[in-house]
Amino acid sequence: MSYQPPSGQYPPQPPYPQQPPPPPAYGQWPPQQQYGWGPQTSLPPKKKGGAGKALLIILGIAVLGTAGIAALSGALKHHDPSYTGIPYPTTTYSPTAEPTEAPSAQPPSVKPTRPVVTAKPPVVKPPVKPPAPRPTAPRVKPKPEPSDLDIVARNKLYKAGTMGSVNCKESKARPSTVAGARANYANLARCLNRAWPALVVKAGAKFRPPTVLSFSGTVESPCGSMSDTGPPFYCPTNQTIYMNLSEDIGDYNQDPSVYNRVWARMWMLHQFAHEYGHHVQTLTGIFQASWNLRYEAPNQAAELQGSRRLELQASCFSDIFISANKRSYPLTGESMRQWKWLIGDTIDRRHDHGSTANHKYWALKGYNSRSPAACNTYTASGAKVS
Repeated sequence: MSYQPPSGQYPPQPPYPQQPPPPPAYGQWPPQQQYGWGPQTSLPPKKKGGAGKALLIILGIAVLGTAGIAALSGALKHHDPSYTGIPYPTTTYSPTAEPTEAPSAQPPSVKPTRPVVTAKPPVVKPPVKPPAPRPTAPRVKPKPEPSDLDIVARNKLYKAGTMGSVNCKESKARPSTVAGARANYANLARCLNRAWPALVVKAGAKFRPPTVLSFSGTVESPCGSMSDTGPPFYCPTNQTIYMNLSEDIGDYNQDPSVYNRVWARMWMLHQFAHEYGHHVQTLTGIFQASWNLRYEAPNQAAELQGSRRLELQASCFSDIFISANKRSYPLTGESMRQWKWLIGDTIDRRHDHGSTANHKYWALKGYNSRSPAACNTYTASGAKVS
């Protein structure tokens, strides 16, 4: 629907919409206001159906939307600068019709929505392969400890082989004095400390050199108190060889003849090597095992036999060393004759070292073989260790 200008008026005015009147004064109604574009003294006559037309106009304006309202507002502002933009009811107002609120010029508010976050697919780790079970070593049943009889009768020393020469030479000092005798002991200790280690290690033992002490009168040791009226001895507790100075010096100085002095020197050699043989027995376990067997012996006769087996083996070990070094020491001429005589002229008053015949038997076995295998007195018959 459009506006039509009044008749007889030219040029026609632009089809502006009607200006709303200013707000009425308090108590004044209806307002005396000019409407349209020409002067008017009274309100125009009320036409029938005005309320319906006003409703249609309002609905039209609603249909036009936000753009139409904006254009109308601009036109009114252009025509009347005093326009305040406050709506006012038109001449077609009907008390029976409720005014309809024009739609808001603002666009409907849109509630912001959260951006859709696409979840990353979960990382699937490959299954962990369990470690392969380690192969377990088969349980080995521990071997039983060897018995004392096994140690003395089947010792690994018997399979260690023969002894080689260490080119041992006799000391130039003579045992006529304490200094001369001790020089001979020290010289023999150095030779034996080179001769036995190889065989001891092959037997599965650790080699340790013994301590050498010489004494006159009475000496105290872990094995007891000893006097120089007796022979030299070995104490396994502190692994020490005790050499009797009184005996060796006295034997050498007893008779100035060559025969006696050669015998005294050979006797000192044999005795020192014999006591060193006890040290070898200690290193390889034979000495302790033999002591245990003697302690458990059923009677004194069996105990004495055990002592003879130990002592005869030590003499056998002694002559292994003498034979291995007979060329360098040397064992020739008068030295050989005196050695043969002394190994067969021992005296066993206590029956704990072996008879003269048996002592010679085992000394020769060691001398002829130069091997500990020939010195296994623990598997010999009782007659050979009487």
